Amino acid sequence: MSAASKWADLAPRIGSAAALVLLCGVEVYLGGLPFSILVWVACGLMTWELARMFGARSPVALGLLSAAVLMLAEKLPLLLNSNVALLPLILAAVIVGMGQVARDRWLYGVFAAWILAASYAFLVLRHLAGLEWFIWLVAIVVVSDIAGYFAGRLLGGPKFWPKVSPKKTWSGTVAGWVGAAIIGVIFAKTTGAGEPLSFYILLSIVAAFAGQMGDIVESAVKRRVGVKDSSNLIPGHGGLLDRFDAMLGASAVVFVLWLFSALPGAA
Repeated sequence: MSAASKWADLAPRIGSAAALVLLCGVEVYLGGLPFSILVWVACGLMTWELARMFGARSPVALGLLSAAVLMLAEKLPLLLNSNVALLPLILAAVIVGMGQVARDRWLYGVFAAWILAASYAFLVLRHLAGLEWFIWLVAIVVVSDIAGYFAGRLLGGPKFWPKVSPKKTWSGTVAGWVGAAIIGVIFAKTTGAGEPLSFYILLSIVAAFAGQMGDIVESAVKRRVGVKDSSNLIPGHGGLLDRFDAMLGASAVVFVLWLFSALPGAA
């Protein structure tokens, strides 16, 4: 690969990333309904991309259904004072989608459930765990992705999992962990956290690794269905799933940690 082709996607990636950071940054800061609407729309678009990848009959309808289900999953527990409706809502949307795809139905179902569950985790972590922890999560994913991108292209070396994700290298993976550890140190120092510094470093690396696994899972699914990108919505990145696959993986794991009170100081 020539030097020019190696960095050919850098300019559109930077431009698209800047636009996403501006849009999402404002919504994350505002929280409340503006952030919820952003996540509902993103969840619907990611489900639409997934449905297209699997050849579903009505991908637009499945995307709208997913967005509506996520909205109900967030709002119904507040109205009913119970979370009992959450799982049936998600399962219903997944089963409807599975009925529309002709191949790999269970694979579609697992991925669709992951999108919905992780999107719900976005909402909970921002609204309940608090702004600081959500910013930490986003910073972990962004920095580990950037570190992995540049280290992988500059250093190269052995592939991390060549059969599943041929472009990912060990150098990029480890660089992502290092970047996440640095974010953990900064977070611990700036928030006056009471836990040992090593705790925040380990927590950050775990979140980064979960994000990397989310990226690899999406790559494996794309190889399975024979597509390069989930869509072309974002120049230089492909689709929302291509951009937010790591966030889906990291948020799901961090949500579980939050459930078990492993995020010190979180609400």
